[in-house]
Amino acid sequence: MGTILKLEDICYGYTDGNYKREILKHLSYEFEEGTFYTILGPSGSGKTTLLSIMAGLDKQESGSLYFQGENLNDIGLNRYRRNKIGVVFQSYNLISYLTGLENILTAMTETDNPLPSNRKELAYALLNMVGIADTKADRMVTHLSGGEQQRIAIARAIAGNVDLIFADEPTGNLDTDTEKEIIRLFQMLSEQYGKTIIAVTHSNEVSRFSDHRILLRNGVLNDL
Repeated sequence: MGTILKLEDICYGYTDGNYKREILKHLSYEFEEGTFYTILGPSGSGKTTLLSIMAGLDKQESGSLYFQGENLNDIGLNRYRRNKIGVVFQSYNLISYLTGLENILTAMTETDNPLPSNRKELAYALLNMVGIADTKADRMVTHLSGGEQQRIAIARAIAGNVDLIFADEPTGNLDTDTEKEIIRLFQMLSEQYGKTIIAVTHSNEVSRFSDHRILLRNGVLNDL
């Protein structure tokens, strides 16, 4: 397996008046293809900030990120977000006035990656893969449970034919049984479909089932 995402000497901080708080301190790490990672850390350690930088939603102060060996500055953040990655949020972030199927079809229009012409059939297949039957795929997402909405969010994240998925506290709003189902789903995506999953979580239950557990503390990442 090769490296899909490389962080090199990443620095980031907040300024509050005359005080500068360094969140990420010359942080370096390499993430491998087809692997399920979880990032743990104390509250306020910068886990979500790091995820936002890796997903191209925020910009580091210094240092470089490489996707499959290419600097993100050369790829361009818009192109990177559109074509290289998917993101799963704690609050799902689905379009509330659409069905599950329509959310997936909408995501397919937002990528430049090649997709089959039969997109509706593919969308149903993706939803089935994450455990959403056709009958539920055709319901408004607001009429579905939190776990079902998160499954749709995961299907949406991979709908653009991407290999790297970021997840920010993906089970934070879910009960214990549903949390376990989402964990198994991430395991399936990495083991059977070769997706790289990088999830920020406060849950040891989620973390202990990942391939690699990483701790963010004092601005740096270390394997557990």
